[in-house]
Amino acid sequence: MARKTYVHGESGFTLIELLVVVAIIGVLAAIAVPSLMKARISADEASAVASLRAINSAQASYTSSGGQGGYATSLATLGHACPNSAQGFLGPDLSTDPANKAGYSVVLQAAAGSVAGIADCNGVPTRTAYYSTAVPASGGVTGRSAFASGSGSVIFYDPSGTPPTEAAIAARTALPVH
Repeated sequence: MARKTYVHGESGFTLIELLVVVAIIGVLAAIAVPSLMKARISADEASAVASLRAINSAQASYTSSGGQGGYATSLATLGHACPNSAQGFLGPDLSTDPANKAGYSVVLQAAAGSVAGIADCNGVPTRTAYYSTAVPASGGVTGRSAFASGSGSVIFYDPSGTPPTEAAIAARTALPVH
C-alpha cells in the first residue's frame, strides 16, 4: 500500500481557524440583528402612519362626494365605490375590518359622541365623526408605538403601544406625529 505523504507548506484550514471564523460571524450577527430589528420596526411604524394618512385622505374624498357630508365608520365602506364610479375611496390593502398591514392592526369606527348622518351613495349610514387606530400586532416586534387619528386628520401616537384616546386627541394632550 502506498502512503500519502504531506509536503511541507501544503495549505489548509485547521479546526481552530474554522472555529475562529465561526466565532467572528457570530459576533457580527449579534451586532447586526438588533439594528435590523430596529429598522424593521421603524418601517412598520412608518407604514402604520401612512395607512392612517390614507384613511384620512379617503375620508375627505368620501365625505365630499359619496358620504353626503358624513364619514364612513368602516374600512369596508371606504373600499366600496359609488355606483357612478369604478374605484373605491380606499385601496384594497386597507378595505377589510380590521386591516392587518405591515405588522399593525388598523381599525376604523364611529367616534364617541358622533351622531348619525345621511346615508351615503350606496345607502350605508354615515356618522358626523370617526376615530381610526393602528396598533402593533406584536408589541416590541412589529412596532412599539400605537397611532390614532380622527376627523381632524391629525395623527397622534403613544410610545407605550396603546393608541391615544379620543379624549386625549380632542384635548390635544396626545403626541402628534411630525
